[in-house]
Amino acid sequence: MTNPTESRIPLADLLVFHQLTRSLTSSFELDIILRAILEQMERVVQAELWTLLMLDEATQELYYAIAAGGEQARLRDLRVKVGEGVAGWVLEHGQTLIVPEAINDPRVLKIGPAQPRKVRSVIALPLRGRKGTHGVIEIFNPRAEQMNDYTIAFLHILADHAAIAIENARDVARIQQLTITDDTTGLFNVRHLYDVLSREMGTLAAKQTPISLAFLDLDRFKLVNDVHGHLTGSELLAAVGRRLQELSRAQDLCFRYGGDEFVILMPATGAEVALSLCTGLHRALMKTIFEMKSGLKLAVSASVGVATAPSDGATLHAIIGAADTRMYAVKGNGRGQVRGA
Repeated sequence: MTNPTESRIPLADLLVFHQLTRSLTSSFELDIILRAILEQMERVVQAELWTLLMLDEATQELYYAIAAGGEQARLRDLRVKVGEGVAGWVLEHGQTLIVPEAINDPRVLKIGPAQPRKVRSVIALPLRGRKGTHGVIEIFNPRAEQMNDYTIAFLHILADHAAIAIENARDVARIQQLTITDDTTGLFNVRHLYDVLSREMGTLAAKQTPISLAFLDLDRFKLVNDVHGHLTGSELLAAVGRRLQELSRAQDLCFRYGGDEFVILMPATGAEVALSLCTGLHRALMKTIFEMKSGLKLAVSASVGVATAPSDGATLHAIIGAADTRMYAVKGNGRGQVRGA
């Protein structure tokens, strides 16, 4: 028999929790998950401003991933350092911060760029999972009657589930990245090349923009393996891959095709521009001195064939075949050059 004095979770809160868990388990897209977190938490607490900050693991700074009330555009490029303001304090300590009266709290005085004009109270919760703290939820000026133990406990439950969903999404993203990445060089692999190029060729007519592709083969690379060993050869391939990415434009994609062969895909790039880009890239690559971990210094030579769709073909195999044929023509004519149409 149920005790009449026993606390029960209101049905509305159960529905919020149910909706959140459904949203978090229905997608592994991080943006969708973050929006679901904020939307459902807004149902729990009415406040003047909500923000959700995520940790950039590379810079160890927080960035505003989601903000309610039309604030997203204003906050998009802002960063918060660890220990700075409310969010930085929560990230640094991994603890929830509740400030019912913000006037004299030093952490609120340096609250950061997202604050409303007047901060009366703050709730900030860490998104803490199995692998650490991934972000912070900030709630500015919540209604006074909602700053109670029940609401805070409920927010903690939602934040814990949200952190798990974020970790799952990142794990899935890492697995997906592994399936399209070459182990040796870190570049995209040939499987991903065929997927991307197939999509690009499929929409070529609609876009009315050309696509260019460079097929690059390192000259006499077998000598590196024979003289210095396969470990040095693999290290050099990785270094060449990194250098190709450095020399390519931001919109271009670099792939390891196999062995010592590489492909650079240049979207929305005509034949003349592609040939000019590849000529400059090739010249810079040939001048690069690669220093191995052993202290050995090596240089590379490469033969490059460039092809453009639709002028060199309107199918995936036609464009790759045209670039490959031109690359082999360079091989048969002294190596170390670039050939286009």
